[in-house]
Amino acid sequence: MLLSYTYEFPKEYVPTVFDNYSANVLVDDVTISLSLWDTAGPEDYDRLRPLSYPQTDVFFICFSWISQTSIANVKTKWYPEVEHHCPTHKMLVGTKVDLLQDTNILKHLTDLGLSPITKGQAEMVCMEIGAVGLYETSALKGVFNNLFDDAIRIGLYGEKGRLLGSCPQIPEKP
Repeated sequence: MLLSYTYEFPKEYVPTVFDNYSANVLVDDVTISLSLWDTAGPEDYDRLRPLSYPQTDVFFICFSWISQTSIANVKTKWYPEVEHHCPTHKMLVGTKVDLLQDTNILKHLTDLGLSPITKGQAEMVCMEIGAVGLYETSALKGVFNNLFDDAIRIGLYGEKGRLLGSCPQIPEKP
């Protein structure tokens, strides 16, 4: 998603521990220098991931619209981790929204006895974790529905228009 926003949809997936992308974007007639971090999800990186959290203004907690496991992980893994290490603004981001229109994918899910995430399900999780909003995205189609602009505004002004700080830095050991 971040690579698609800053460049173009990647032709192949290359796993990494941390990816950092930068972009200068215009929001409300102001040029903003944006730093975006993508962290690895596997348990092997549970101790490394929080090293990228200091000074974070907004977290994108992502799930796939076609994976019940991913929405469950929002509540059991990602939300608790973010709240523990850096309680700041969160945006719930549903990825791969384009696949909800793919009849082959939907048939495959049905054949496996599975179903995609419903909008109601996602809205409930959004409320449960206190996210500032639910966003439907498709990196493949370049659909981000104001996700990044809203994140910038929230990072700068908060939900109610007041200037906010970011997650505090991890103190250095004496």
